[in-house]
Amino acid sequence: MAVPRTRGLPRLDSALLVPLAAVLLLLYLVAFPLTVLLLGSVSVEGEPTKGLTLANYLETYSSPATYRLLANSVLYAFGSSLLALTLGTGLAWIIERTNTPGRRAFFALSLVPLIVPGIVSTIAWIFLLSGQIGVVNRALMALTGRQDPPFDIFSLGGMMWAEGLHLSPLVFLIMSAAFKSMDPSLEESALTSGSNTGHTLRRITLPILLPAFASATLIMFVRGLESFEVPRLIGVPARIPVLTSQIFDQLHEYPADYGGAGALAVGLLGISAAGVWLYQRLTHRAERYATVTGKAFRPRVLDLGRWRYATLAALVVYFLLIIGLPFGILLFASFIPFYIPSLDMLSKLTLDNYRFVFEHPSARDGVRNSLLLGATAATATMALTAIIAWITTKTRLRGRSALDFLAFVPIAIPGLVLGVSFILQYLSPAFRFLPIYGTLWILVIAYTTKYLPYGMRTNSSAMLQIHRELEEASAVSGASWWTMFRRITLPLLRPALVAGWLYIFIVSVRELSASVLLVTSESTVLAVVIFDLFESGKSNAVAALSVMLIFTLVLIVIAVQRITGRFGIKE
Repeated sequence: MAVPRTRGLPRLDSALLVPLAAVLLLLYLVAFPLTVLLLGSVSVEGEPTKGLTLANYLETYSSPATYRLLANSVLYAFGSSLLALTLGTGLAWIIERTNTPGRRAFFALSLVPLIVPGIVSTIAWIFLLSGQIGVVNRALMALTGRQDPPFDIFSLGGMMWAEGLHLSPLVFLIMSAAFKSMDPSLEESALTSGSNTGHTLRRITLPILLPAFASATLIMFVRGLESFEVPRLIGVPARIPVLTSQIFDQLHEYPADYGGAGALAVGLLGISAAGVWLYQRLTHRAERYATVTGKAFRPRVLDLGRWRYATLAALVVYFLLIIGLPFGILLFASFIPFYIPSLDMLSKLTLDNYRFVFEHPSARDGVRNSLLLGATAATATMALTAIIAWITTKTRLRGRSALDFLAFVPIAIPGLVLGVSFILQYLSPAFRFLPIYGTLWILVIAYTTKYLPYGMRTNSSAMLQIHRELEEASAVSGASWWTMFRRITLPLLRPALVAGWLYIFIVSVRELSASVLLVTSESTVLAVVIFDLFESGKSNAVAALSVMLIFTLVLIVIAVQRITGRFGIKE
C-alpha cells in the first residue's frame, strides 16, 4: 500500500471499495435530487416521461403573485438574519471578550435553545404575543389600560422576531469560536494609539471576523429562506405568503401542482445559491483575515468597569426572552385544560394533556420514529463524511475539491426544496425499483443529504489535525486502507465524530421543513405531529408534547456527554 499523500488513492485493493462506495453515495445523495428537481420543473405534471415544457416557469414567473412571494421571502430572511446576527454576535462578544459577571454560566445556558425545535418556539411566541391570547399583550394592556394589544405576532415584524430569536444561539456558537481564536494584539495596538472601544470594534474586530460573520450570515439567510414553521403558523394567518408556504400549498392541493412547485423550488434554490456565491466572493482570500500565528497569545478580556452590570442585565433579558418566557408559557399551557392567559387557570391544573399525549398513537409513533431517524441519520452522515473528508484532505486525487464542494452544496438547498426534489425523484417511474416513498428510509436519506455540510466541516477540520506520518507508519507495516482507517483515523476523529453526531441527532429530531412533505401516517415524525396537532386546534396537547420533547432531548444530550466523557472525549 502506498503512502496516503500520492497523486491519487493508495493502490487498489478490496478495502478501497469503501471510499469508492462513499463517493458514489455522495453523488447519489446530492446530484440526483438536484437533477430530478430541474427535470421535474420543466416537465408536464412534474413527470419527464410525459414531455418537457417551459410552461411551468412561464406560468409561475409571469404572475405578479410570485414576485410578492419572492419579495416577502427575501425580506423575511433578511430581517430574521439581521436580528439573529445582531443578538448572537453581541452575546458572543459579551461572553468571550468582556469581564461581565457570570458570563461562563450564560455560555452553558446559550446551548439550551439549540435543542428546542423551531415549531415549538414559534408556538410559544404565539402564546406570548398573539393579539387575542398573548399573555404578554394581556399583561401590558392590564398595566397600561390600553384597549389594543401593543404587539402583534401575526405580522412581518412578528415573523422576523420569532425566527431571529430562534436562530440567534447558532450565531452565538459560530461567533464565539471566532472571538476565542482571534489574536487581540491588533485591538490592543488600536487602543494604545488612542482609539476608543467602539471605534476599535468597528474598524479592527469586526473586519477581522469577516469570514466567520459571512459564514454565519449565509447560514442564517438560508435558514430564514427555508423556514417553514414561522411562515406557516404565523405568516399564513397574517396573509403574508412566502415561497415555502406557497410550495407546501401547491403540493397539498388537489391535484398537486408538481411542475409549479418545482419551478418555485428552483427559484428558492437560486436565491440560496446566490448567497453561497456571495459568501465565497467575500472570503476567497482567507489569508487577509489570519491573525493566529506561531506566536502565543491569550484572548483579551475587556474591562467594562461599571458598564459590566449593564451587559449583565442585557444577558438576563436575552435569556429571559430566549428561554424563560417561551418555556414558561409552554409549561403553563401544558397543565391547563384550555388556553386562557389568566392566573385564574392555576386553580384548574390538570395532567389530562400529558395523558392525551401518552395515549395518542401518532405521538408515540412520532417520538419513536424521530429518535430512530435522528440516530440513524447522524450515524450515516458522520460515517460518510469521515470517508469523504479523508479523501479530500489526505489524498491528491483529482477532483477531490469537487467532492468537497458537492458535500457543501446541500447547505444551499432549503429543506422544503429537498422535499420537493425527493417527491419528484421517488414517485417517478424511473425509481419504482426503489419503493421507499412513505417509509422511514426516505427520511433517513433526506436528513443525511441535508446535514452533509455540517458533518463534512466537522470531520474535515479534525482530519487536518491528524499528521500523515501515522498513516504512513501503518502503510509501511503492511496494513490495508480499511485497517488504517478503522484502527488509527477513526479513533483520533472520535471527539469530532461525537460532537457532529450529537448536533445532527438534535437537528434531525426537530426537523420539519424536509419532513412535512415526505411523511405519511405510517412514517410520521414528532415535529409533524406537533404541527398537525396545532393545526387541528389542540394547542394544550402541543404544549405538553413540546415540554416532554425538550426534557427528553436535554436528558439525551447529558447522557451522551457522560458516556463519551468516560472515554476522555469531552471536546
